[in-house]
This record gives sequence, C-alpha cells and structure tokens, in this order.
Amino acid sequence: MTPSPDRYDDGNDEPLGGVHIKYLCHCPRQLWLYMRGYRPESGSDLVAFGEVVAETSFTRRRDVDLGEARIDWVTAGAVVHETKSSRAASADHDAQVRHYCLLLERRGIAVRGGIVHYPLIRRTTEVPWDDDARTLAEGTEEQARAVIAAPAPPERLARGKCRGCSYHDYCWGA
Repeated sequence: MTPSPDRYDDGNDEPLGGVHIKYLCHCPRQLWLYMRGYRPESGSDLVAFGEVVAETSFTRRRDVDLGEARIDWVTAGAVVHETKSSRAASADHDAQVRHYCLLLERRGIAVRGGIVHYPLIRRTTEVPWDDDARTLAEGTEEQARAVIAAPAPPERLARGKCRGCSYHDYCWGA
C-alpha cells in the first residue's frame, strides 16, 4: 500500500491519541506513515504479544475510552495507569502517559500523575504530572502535528533501531 502524502495539510485534522505519541517517540516516520493509512501492525507478532500482556496482566481493570485515546485504567485520585510488554522502562512510555494526563486535564479532571507497569519484569515507574510535565506533553503534541503535516516522510532511523518494527519492510524493503 502506498501512503497518500497529501491527505493531511495542517496536522490538525483529528485528535491525537496515545498511539500517535507512541509512534512519534519511537519513530516519526512511523507516525507519518500511520496517519496516511499504512498500518501493518495487524500482522505483527510483537503487537499481538503486547496486547496479550495488557489483557492478561490486570484483568480486573477496565479501559477508559476517551474517543481519541484508550487509557489502560485510571485509579481513584486520577492516577493514569499504562501497561507495557517491554522488558525495559522507556521515556517513550512516560510521554504516552503524560499525553493521557493532558487529555484528562482538558476534560476538567485534576490528574495526579501516572504509573507505567512492566509486568514481564515486575517493575513500575512513576510519571509525575506538574507544570513541567504539562509543557512536555504539549510540546510532544506540537511535534506530532508537525510530523503529520509534513509533505514528505521523515528520514528512516538507523536500521538497527528498526528491529521488530512492523513498518520495517516498508522502510527497508522486504
């Protein structure tokens, strides 16, 4: 499938969800392709594995569907929780949680922060929510909108960083 480069003209056509932030942080090219309809994730074993980990780790929790984003769960006191199948903590995960905090705050909810859960390594990381975190989240949104609005895709990452990416074949050939 060939992406349509002229589908978006200003990057503000639709709200940004967690997947947009995740893709921006992982690889801006991935976000650009995703927004133009290239979506190979359905055939990715790693994506399927991540979904199984999320579905089986905290079975008593319910997703919070905001429309543009789906938060794994929110506890009393407005603490955002996100589950990751990764074996290592990542600043990318924190960026996604900050984005969820920003979306909730825009809905009038007094958010306290977030926690990223890594069930495979039995660890958690806390994500603070304060003025600095808000500024970071807003800046990340601006970056995502700029990537989406770009007329051409961003450059590929170094090939070694693409291992396991469902977009690998598109960027590097079969």
